[in-house]
Amino acid sequence: MQLLQYIIQQTQLSEKSVKNTISLLNEDATIPFISRYRKEMTGNLDEVEIGEIVKFKEIFESLEKRKKAIVKALEEQQVLTTDLTDKIKHAKGLIALEDLYLPFKKKRKTKAETARLQGLEPLAKIIMSQHVSDLEHTASKYTSNKVETIENALEGARFIIAEWINERTDIRGTIRRELEKFATISSKIIKTKAEEEKAQKFKDYFDWSESLNTIPSHRLLAILRAESEGFIRVKITIDTDRILQRIENRIIKSQNECAPQIIAAIKDAFKRLLYPSLVNERLTIAKEKADDEAILVFAKNLKQLLLGAPLGEKRVLAIDPGFRSGCKVVCLSAQGDLEHNETIFPHESQNKKTDAIKKISFLVDAHKIEAIAIGNGTASRETEQFVKKIQFKNKVNVFVVSEAGASIYSASKIAREEFPNYDVTVRGSVSIGRRLQDPLAELVKIDAKSIGVGQYQHDVDQNKLKKALDQTVENGVNTVGVNINTASEALLSYVAGIGPKLAENIVNYRNNNGSFSTRTEIKKVPRLGGKAFEQAAGFLRIKNGKNPLDNSGVHPESYVLVDKITKDTGKNISDIIGNKEILQQINLQNYVSANIGLPTLKDIIKELEKPGLDPRAKAKVFSFDANIKTISDLRIGQLLPGIVNNITNFGCFVNIGIKESGLIHVSNLSDTFVKDVNAIVALQQQIVVKVLEVDVVRKRIQLALVK
Repeated sequence: MQLLQYIIQQTQLSEKSVKNTISLLNEDATIPFISRYRKEMTGNLDEVEIGEIVKFKEIFESLEKRKKAIVKALEEQQVLTTDLTDKIKHAKGLIALEDLYLPFKKKRKTKAETARLQGLEPLAKIIMSQHVSDLEHTASKYTSNKVETIENALEGARFIIAEWINERTDIRGTIRRELEKFATISSKIIKTKAEEEKAQKFKDYFDWSESLNTIPSHRLLAILRAESEGFIRVKITIDTDRILQRIENRIIKSQNECAPQIIAAIKDAFKRLLYPSLVNERLTIAKEKADDEAILVFAKNLKQLLLGAPLGEKRVLAIDPGFRSGCKVVCLSAQGDLEHNETIFPHESQNKKTDAIKKISFLVDAHKIEAIAIGNGTASRETEQFVKKIQFKNKVNVFVVSEAGASIYSASKIAREEFPNYDVTVRGSVSIGRRLQDPLAELVKIDAKSIGVGQYQHDVDQNKLKKALDQTVENGVNTVGVNINTASEALLSYVAGIGPKLAENIVNYRNNNGSFSTRTEIKKVPRLGGKAFEQAAGFLRIKNGKNPLDNSGVHPESYVLVDKITKDTGKNISDIIGNKEILQQINLQNYVSANIGLPTLKDIIKELEKPGLDPRAKAKVFSFDANIKTISDLRIGQLLPGIVNNITNFGCFVNIGIKESGLIHVSNLSDTFVKDVNAIVALQQQIVVKVLEVDVVRKRIQLALVK
């Protein structure tokens, strides 16, 4: 099967879409660029569909590479036949391919190999022929100094037969199908661990059993984590008797003296070779499926978080709250530059509280502060209530901001380079303030795994996770666009076609030459060639530049077309930008060509209507219930305001203003069946919940969605 047919089969996308996308990928085009600026070629595929093509392209190419390696190995062994070559060529997956290679794979010293060296392979073939009238007499001919008894000879022959059975693709296939359909996963507590405090979070799995085929991803990952931490034992079981009978039916053709030997070999092959290997294989497949689902959840959450509502270019006072160590306060310019920092102690003596009020009031006036950001960690609620009681001259909105990952950023190389003369506490406060101004620009500086919006992120395949999250960040950054004159090196590195090195070069060029005035000037950045410019230009914005199109999502390759459209209206470009009335009167069919169709033309008009428009919503003020400060304050039936702070396949977690987040199980999200939690709630959504259950000991809160 060729690459094109394979991807079409896996994705069910049209041949034209897949073929053109493969061609673009082979030309080093990026997913954001293809999905945004090559819609005519791909049939308007989005980044998710293009991502699927990329995934299956890599799987196919990896399979083809493995096929070549196996063919080479078989040629070196001089065992490659025409039939085997054909089977390898048409193998549809890695499992089928490895089964074909299994009989020829170089093995460590096995029981079967020892038996072969003892000259017992002819006896094994005789037994498998099932035409022996006196097996004991026949076996006696194979005794020797190394094989002292007839039973030793028969045992060696059985080892060889067991290996043959293990290598049969039809038998392996039969067991795989049984495992896929009927395998059960069960777990039991290790008795000596039952009372340990850390084991209690896995209490649900102290005695658990369900189908491996249907177990939800989060439950499988939880069970496997409990096993890895040494609290439970996990078993995978199927109906062994039924499997053995099916294998016997395939092999045994005569009920003579050979049958008991073959039956013994079948049982040995199953117990010692087939079952351990194929159970591990099945569990690996189940784990990979669970990983993929968990990674998908993580990626969806991360995308929502990255595209969270920014406050925008407002002057912000940010507070990293604390009790005994005080609250770290910073004042930021509208562009996020640090202007002032100090520490206040509003939670100590009354005297220090009074000083803190005076200090905050002074800073708000002196720095013309428009909003206050408070981290949601220790002392957050107390600090929020303290700040809200201060009477400011002008209205100042107060926001509580997630601190997740802020400590990672504050100790990072990026933070040290940004603020070499400040300690981690100041850097952390700056990050909190900048997250309010622009979540995307700040969160790209932090390892996505540290942001805390996934499930079991440390248990899944880390390479897959990193790849998925990097792609999510890249898509998020390019969806919004980047101001090339203010963006950090970290943010620029996620722009399509840029990467870390070119991002560094852009910042160095900007520092040495001042702000970019046109997109064309970007080409002057060292090592930023034509391909990188093509991929990146449409996502890089220049505010107040010479050409108003440079602050839009219109790609420079379409500027000539926009000039033609503008001239046809009899207006100047400045007259039609933002003029919806004129733009909607344009007949786009007049501008359709071999390379540009209606999808691109509609995108151009949309950009001209609102150039540089941020697709994200605006940040909204939110207040928790002031009476709820700890889990002990909760009562069943209470209605509370909350913010969705994590989404999983089994429900969503909600911040209700205390240390512990509450869970809205999927069954409590709606009166009807919920297939996708994201269809009901979104990350950072402000909702009202009802308290259903409170377990103070286990620190668990069950909630229901009210609105």
